[in-house]
Amino acid sequence: MAEDWVVRHDGEGTPVLRYLPGEREGRPWADLLEVLDEAVDAAGYIRAELPGWVVSGSPELGQRLVADGATVLRHAHTFRRDLRADPPPADWAGAPLREGLRAVPCDRAPEDLFPAWRAAFGPGHVDHFHADDARALAERLGLLLAGKAIGPVLPSSVLAVDAEDRVLGAAILTDRNAQPWVGEVFRHPELGYRGLGADLLRRAVADAAARGVAGLGLAVSEGNPARHLYESLGFVLQETSLTVLVPDAG
Repeated sequence: MAEDWVVRHDGEGTPVLRYLPGEREGRPWADLLEVLDEAVDAAGYIRAELPGWVVSGSPELGQRLVADGATVLRHAHTFRRDLRADPPPADWAGAPLREGLRAVPCDRAPEDLFPAWRAAFGPGHVDHFHADDARALAERLGLLLAGKAIGPVLPSSVLAVDAEDRVLGAAILTDRNAQPWVGEVFRHPELGYRGLGADLLRRAVADAAARGVAGLGLAVSEGNPARHLYESLGFVLQETSLTVLVPDAG
């Protein structure tokens, strides 16, 4: 998927900001928004030109929008691991999972992954989706696996299944505007196998490196303890962003 930046201009034709277009929460989404002209009141411009949009940008811009009535959707930190400068250890590739588990390709139906995914991000988790199961399946996990939330699922993605062929965990890699991305890592917390998410991510990272992927990015929400896992596996903080919902016009 190639990057397709949109540049917005003011009335005199001066570039004001740019972003990657998408859809989030059922609304148009300006992702990775960058202000191109610091002399312009970017928050005011966004309120006027992007009413009702979801906007992801710097925390400073997000806070200015929040002060004017925007709603915070996510406070996140972006990480990246350079797989060429820092290739994964050889023993990450094909390492066996915990006893009784098998690693399989991520080619199952969303319904097969849903019980583990929903339990992993249950009530109280910073990334819990506050809606019923049908909406959570359709609007979050289903869109992710269909390649409509971030981008197409990459072949390095991996699932863990038990002897009954139940999905207990996953590391799902996607193509985010031509940048390989860790879309989701989870395990069913009520079925044990602590550390399974780390095991799966190691395998996925090693497979991506073997396929020639130069680097992997990911985003982790503020307050999510998984941040420590990503740091321990060599992912390095790049930037912090705030995603907000801009008030509708009028």
